[in-house]
Amino acid sequence: MTATDRTPADLLRSALATDPARPLVTFYDDATGERVELSVATFANWVAKTANLLQDGLSAEPGDRVALLLPAHWQTAVWLLACSSVGVIADVAGEPAAADIVVSGPDTLEAARACSGERVALALRPLGGRFPQAPEGFVDYAVEVPGQGDRFVPYALVDPEEPALIVAGREFSGAEVVERAGAEAPELGLTGPGSRLLSGLPYDTWEGLNAGLYAPLATGGSVVLCRHLDRLDGESVAKRVESERVSVTVR
Repeated sequence: MTATDRTPADLLRSALATDPARPLVTFYDDATGERVELSVATFANWVAKTANLLQDGLSAEPGDRVALLLPAHWQTAVWLLACSSVGVIADVAGEPAAADIVVSGPDTLEAARACSGERVALALRPLGGRFPQAPEGFVDYAVEVPGQGDRFVPYALVDPEEPALIVAGREFSGAEVVERAGAEAPELGLTGPGSRLLSGLPYDTWEGLNAGLYAPLATGGSVVLCRHLDRLDGESVAKRVESERVSVTVR
């Protein structure tokens, strides 16, 4: 984190300039056996494409509210940073009827239909796979995002003091996300560049989002993000900690 980092998108830009090849997000789904590892550069490319989809494909503007009905997943992390890049408010598990755009996983499609604006569906399949057939009334993220540009430039400057994130009823500006992520990182055991945190927390609280994305990003570290970690026994978790060279675990 540098003195000029005022939004989560700034944190990602700094990470990209410092060490683009290092791991940033390693994702496990212990219900499917999926493992995906994204370097800073690969993650930033997904963020740029998703931000271009938001801005150009979905006509999102700063201040719009995007309800994210998504679990702890690497694609959710991408959407959080894409929202920050555009300047829209990422409303985690937010009410679709109150949102300008809704982004839904496969398990929340019916609830997402309450949104009268644009609707995006994520299959959350391994390797970012698409739905066999796009749900009616939704655009399939996996179909739309590959053709988006690899470089993102916002049409309007993002104000770090404007609302950027809502989670568990709490609203944060972009600057507050950055400040809290940096301030709370030592409490999580993140001591600086190279720290590697394994998180089994869901993304529906600030603590889960911070451990699973923001604090590792702010400190030059990385996260091993585990969905359905409760399906593993203690020995299997210990083996993962060893194989992934994890320095701290949050569950």
